This record gives sequence, C-alpha cells and structure tokens, in this order.
Amino acid sequence: MSTTKTFPLTREQLEAVVATFPTPFYLYDEAALRANARRVNAAFSVFPEFTEHFAVKALPNPFVLKVLASEGFGADCASLPELILAQKAGITGEAVMFTSNETPAREYAFARDIGAVINLDDITHIDFLEKACGIPEVISCRYNPGPLKEGNVIIGKPEEAKYGFTKEQLFEGYAKLRDKGATRFALHTMVASNELSADYHVETARLLFELAAELHSTIGIRIEFVNVGGGAGIPYRPDQDELDIENVARGIREAYDAIVVPAGLDPLGVHVEWGRIITGPYGWLVTRAIHTKDTYRRYIGLDASMADLMRPGMYGAYHHITVPGKEAAPLTETYDVVGGLCENNDKFAVQRQLPEIEVGDLVVLHDAGAHGRAMGFNYNGKLRCGELLLRPDGQVVPIRRTETVDDYFATLDFDELSTFDAGGEA
Repeated sequence: MSTTKTFPLTREQLEAVVATFPTPFYLYDEAALRANARRVNAAFSVFPEFTEHFAVKALPNPFVLKVLASEGFGADCASLPELILAQKAGITGEAVMFTSNETPAREYAFARDIGAVINLDDITHIDFLEKACGIPEVISCRYNPGPLKEGNVIIGKPEEAKYGFTKEQLFEGYAKLRDKGATRFALHTMVASNELSADYHVETARLLFELAAELHSTIGIRIEFVNVGGGAGIPYRPDQDELDIENVARGIREAYDAIVVPAGLDPLGVHVEWGRIITGPYGWLVTRAIHTKDTYRRYIGLDASMADLMRPGMYGAYHHITVPGKEAAPLTETYDVVGGLCENNDKFAVQRQLPEIEVGDLVVLHDAGAHGRAMGFNYNGKLRCGELLLRPDGQVVPIRRTETVDDYFATLDFDELSTFDAGGEA
C-alpha cells in the first residue's frame, strides 16, 4: 500500500509565505503534530502508565517541544543544551529522561538537579555518577542485548554498538545502585533506527519484560517502568507502508499480560522515546530552484544544500520531492537535485524521475521534520536555514530565524586578529 505525500499549503499560499520568509526554510504543521501525538497517546492508553519522551535530538526547537508537552509528552535528552531546551519548553522532572554516554560530570549534576531520570550507559558510570552528584532515588540503566537481539540496517548489530550494559553487568549494576541508596528503578534499551516492523518493536518490549521479571526474581529489584527506546520508522518512500502504531501497542500489551502480570510486576509503566515518527512526516524543507545544468547529467541546483539536510548526502537516504503546482504533472525528466556545497555528495536526489523543473520553481523535500535542521552544519561557511510553524488557524510564524554572517563569526575575536603575529613571535 502506497503512502500519499502531501504538503499543507497550495503553491499560491506558499509563495505568499516565501514573500516574507525567503527560502530555504523548514515548515512544520502544528495541527498534524497534535493529531499524531494524540494518536500515540490513545494507542498506548492500554497500559497502566505511559510516557512518550520525545527524542529532542530529532527536532531541537522549544516551540515544537512546547506543542508536544501540551499533549502530555516528555523529553529524551542527551546533552546539557537538550536538557535546557526541555526545561524552557516546560518539560520537567521525571518527564525528562537523560540518556547520555561518555557524559561529563557537570551534565549528570545538572540532570539530577532538575529531577530528570538519569539513564546510565555503563556499569563504570555508577561510581562516576556517585562522585559527580550522588546516586539519585530513581535510576535507569541501558541494556545492550548483544547477539540476543538483531539490529537493523541503520543502527547495526547491538554487539558492535558502544551503548549499554551487558546482561551480567545489569544484574551487578542494579544491585550496586540499590546498595548505594537508589530505591526506584527503570530499564531501557535502544536497538533499532527507522524500523517499520511492528513485530520488531513488540519483541523489544518482550525482551525487556522478561529481563524485568528475571531481575525481580533473582535480586529483588522491582522495575517501575521499561523504556523500549526509539527507532520507530516512517515511510520515506511512497511505496512503503507506515508503522501501525495501534498494532505495536496491542502487541506490547499482549506481551505485558503474558509476562509482566504473572511475574507480579503489574502495574509497570511502558515508555518510549520516539522522535522520527512523531515529527518526521510533518516537516518539510522548502527551497527554490536557482540553477539548471546540462552536462553528462541534468542537474537542478537549489538554494538549500546538504548543510540544511544532511541525510541524503551522508546516508544515501531517500526524501520524496514535489514541485508545488506540478504535483499532477507527468514525471518526464531525470535529474540529480543538488545544493551548492563544494562536495560531490551534496545531492538531495540522484537520477530522480521528476516533472520538468524550471529556475524559480519552489521545491519541497518531504519527511524532513526529524533529523533535518537538527543535523545542519556550517561547512563551506553555509548559513543554516530558519524554521517556520504553521499554526492550526493557518498563520505561519517563525520559530527559528535563518543564521546570519554575524552568527557564523560570533565565536571569533576579530579584535585580537590585529595583534596576532603570524610569524609566531611574542
């Protein structure tokens, strides 16, 4: 079954937006984000307690985080700035999970100060955390199942990943945390990325339920909630089916009834840290064709580049492309769609069948609402584009301005340059 790729504005509406906010920019649809958030919460309402900790890394914008927070979402953070972003969006306390690795002591201390649930990545981090800020009452540990669980193409094999405790380390680690004063415990894993199989996510939950039961029977640790991680995928290609969220929730509930209830662990919370599936389909990179080139191939040059959307150039990832006003036009042309970066992998599409594109046409890259602007960079002195939010009433508002040359130079001290001796003399 194909997935229809849509855009919430007509060409005329988009041109009116562009008159105020020049391309390139990201556009997010608030009404669609809210509807999707409510769908997730409704699907997982079958559990005694559920929290979606939105993966801030997917779309680190406090305006979007505030929208999601108002729908009951928490946040999954991996750094001090992400913790601060969650705070500024009103996401606080145990609604925040701090899942970090190779973490500086000051970041652990900040996470504890704001009451976030710290999710430890390694058994050696127990002593490190204790020295940094003490062991909190509630603590989580990240499990790496190694060969017991297959990864997927994107994230690779769990045993080759740098993340998480082995099973043996988990048992030792939880006992050690208990002895150091922790009284409430959570269990986490993250073993896939952009996974569209409902069964894969259900089996991940089953694995955690079984481990929670074994921890309880073996060392007396009662897990308060399991976090089955992120990795829920979206259909980037029109011929892919979307992940059936309701089927995922039903399957996890069946596993819960089969494992958690008989083990005497009911009620047990079920948490996720989905990012891509929450915002990905509801964000678009809007750009404009500014050049054409006809050599060994035909090229369309955009005013956006890989610095704005890294995924195609870095991973060879597919993002669907449409031309507003030409959605129904036949796909008669074959183009490489490229940006202006001085790197040959700065390509949004390679040999893609598209309608005829002329200089001046607006071009929309779909499914860019996660890991898009977040992965932007400044190589070649490229300035990262801004972000706009389409409000439910149809108003379009800026939620991040486009970078300026002054922003790019902000960390340099040109005053000191005049006193610098390039010869190296004091």
